[in-house]
Amino acid sequence: MTEAVPSYLSPTGQEIVFLLLGAVAVGSALLVVTTRQLVHAALWLVLCFGALAGGYLVLTAEFVAWVQVLIYVGAVVVLLLFGIMLTRAPIGRSADLDSGNRLVAAVVAIATAAVLVTVVIDAFRTAYTPLTPGQGAAKELGASVFATWVLPFEALSVLLLAALIGAIVLSRTD
Repeated sequence: MTEAVPSYLSPTGQEIVFLLLGAVAVGSALLVVTTRQLVHAALWLVLCFGALAGGYLVLTAEFVAWVQVLIYVGAVVVLLLFGIMLTRAPIGRSADLDSGNRLVAAVVAIATAAVLVTVVIDAFRTAYTPLTPGQGAAKELGASVFATWVLPFEALSVLLLAALIGAIVLSRTD
């Protein structure tokens, strides 16, 4: 009794939506790092985080998707926009955002992406996992976070506190 592995040439509706959301996430992430306007970069980041949340919904991890929307889209991007406003960063186009190393950065990015794609495709060529609901439920996730991942979770909270204190210090005028 062996289960037939589905063909990659006939994707399901879930896989098509997941691929489209992945393309939106990658495209908006590229726009985040290539735009010359800080506020536009923050807005592209909102789109990227929204596409990631949609990917979590497709993978039946509803709790993780809503945490993504509430924490990253709702808090981190708002904090980033307030940081831009409080530090009096330039709102329009800024020549200071270009380091002049575009060619080197593009070559390194393409090489890194090629290595990562090659490794992932080679490692998971025959792997297939059907999407079953329940893997992103709050109970299992909470048990994992507060049992296995307590130290990294607390370290992240200290890092976010330090970033908040740094933003306050940078925004002071005296």
